Amino acid sequence: MQKNIQSALISVFYKDGLEPIAKNLHELGITIYSTGGTQKFLEDLGIPCVAVESLTTYPSILGGRVKTLHPAVFGGILGRRSEAQDLQEMKEYKIPEIDLVIVDLYPFEETLRNTSEEKAIIEKIDIGGPSMIRAAAKNFRDLVVIAAKEDYTALEKLLVEQKGATTLEQRRAFAAKAFEVVMHYDIAISNYFNPGHTQSLRYGENPHQQAVFRGNLEQLFTQLNGKELSYNNLVDVDAAVQLIQEFSETTFAIIKHTNVCGIAARPTVKASWDAALAGDPESAFGGVLVCNGTIDKATAEAINEIFFEVLIAPAFDADALEILKSKKNRILLVLNAQRPALKTPAKSLLNGTLEQGADIGNYSKWEEVGGRETTASEKENLSFANLVCKHLKSNAIALVKDKQLVGKGCGQTSRIDALRHALEKAKQFNFDLKGAVLASDAFFPFNDCVQIAHAAGIEAFIQPGGSVRDKDSIAYCVEHKLSMVMTGMRHFRH
Repeated sequence: MQKNIQSALISVFYKDGLEPIAKNLHELGITIYSTGGTQKFLEDLGIPCVAVESLTTYPSILGGRVKTLHPAVFGGILGRRSEAQDLQEMKEYKIPEIDLVIVDLYPFEETLRNTSEEKAIIEKIDIGGPSMIRAAAKNFRDLVVIAAKEDYTALEKLLVEQKGATTLEQRRAFAAKAFEVVMHYDIAISNYFNPGHTQSLRYGENPHQQAVFRGNLEQLFTQLNGKELSYNNLVDVDAAVQLIQEFSETTFAIIKHTNVCGIAARPTVKASWDAALAGDPESAFGGVLVCNGTIDKATAEAINEIFFEVLIAPAFDADALEILKSKKNRILLVLNAQRPALKTPAKSLLNGTLEQGADIGNYSKWEEVGGRETTASEKENLSFANLVCKHLKSNAIALVKDKQLVGKGCGQTSRIDALRHALEKAKQFNFDLKGAVLASDAFFPFNDCVQIAHAAGIEAFIQPGGSVRDKDSIAYCVEHKLSMVMTGMRHFRH
């Protein structure tokens, strides 16, 4: 059932992106009702509009707290065009039909991030905005509701291509988004009054999935900059925190989709960053960064050159922070020194929940089984590589040289595929694998991985052991005087 938009109510806090919408409405001859700052914005563009006060016969009162809360406004939104009684009452009380509502909400969450002053926070609890959005969404059979500027593009396309006509399906879709906006807003307010309770997220793994976080992030982090953490951000941040806690020396790591795509240990934070990025600069784009040292100005300047979602560190120098805050959406987190232990890993699946103990530790034994003993340098790199491999999705292979990840294969359906992927990554970024070491998250069922890696220049291996064919890999290492360590500890990560 198509409906033509003949009148619109516009009342928004942020005006960016509104101009083309307003011009399209004006060109289509649609009457625009507006309030306060939005009315001035439109009139400055030369777009005529009707003040909401002319409908309500009341000015904006109580310091702006009451503007639109009036039967003349809500009657125009909630009036059912198919109900004769509604239409009669609207005519009797001179209530105009409103066909489009464009409303955004006071920036409550942004205010929370910028101040702790209760009065300022309370004043950013919107009353009229959510009420109008809910009313318009409820009456989606007759109205279009736009509750976020993210939907301006879709509305503009509709105005241009359909000349202001809308289908029931389109109106229902906008209404569904509007209710999500109000839900998210109300939960944010609830969380303010009930700290540590459920936090609504923008969406889940994908935009069509709803999501919430139950917990208190403030116990772990202090957020210094950026937008609200998303579902995917939180998953990657969790992976980053688990990883960085494994290392005591200065280490920088880059996480992408919970896998390590770059990591290095160096004497300084800047050198660690440079080496971590060099491991796979391609995959680093849009990643989550984590470091166990203070971010200084030189490091910040280098990091600032790439796009990333989140940076986590125990501290930031003031001049570094100034550089990194240049992008307002960039999330900067201080990882608190005194933080609670991470929760027992759990997964909700089938009709229940799986829980297990945390995968703590690197190896349970250090058993030299190859054709020679590992050198001191190899032992350091094998230990480092084994920890890195522990934080890659299975099947996993990590190639490390001078405490720098130079190639990795993860999430593969066979170990040999993981190895091939790792070797290709090393080749892509021109790493010489002579002197590099290899870690595997589980045993080698055959000696093919050892042979392929040896042909590429690798002469030291670490793996948990436990295969009935362990002797094959051991025999190859003995024959070619390669070192191999068995740890007795598997690190599967599904």
